[in-house]
Amino acid sequence: MHEIRLLRSFGEGQNSAMKHPKQNKRAPQAHPGALAVPSYHRILVKHGLIEKTLSIPDAYEVFLKVGADPEVQKLRRKVARGNIMKHVPALYLATAMALQGMTKQELEALKLRIEEKRV
Repeated sequence: MHEIRLLRSFGEGQNSAMKHPKQNKRAPQAHPGALAVPSYHRILVKHGLIEKTLSIPDAYEVFLKVGADPEVQKLRRKVARGNIMKHVPALYLATAMALQGMTKQELEALKLRIEEKRV
């Protein structure tokens, strides 16, 4: 009879553990598909400079042209160093912040200048 009580209390302990599972303390993972695309590609798509379907090598060429644009370079110099965008590697941070500071009209003009350079 004593053994039955031990088994019951052991079984109850298991049930209570199952009712209160440990919380997962790890940070939630980002969507794996989002990480498969380089940050420069996401930056250009976000600002409407390329289509989401553009290949990664072509997107990199466009990003290099954007970085070489005199207007973007001028804005990049003005970017405050205190501002930090999350999830963007330092290499692309200044260009991303310069694009973020541009108006829709400036972005459209930049898009036209880049397309002229492609031809």
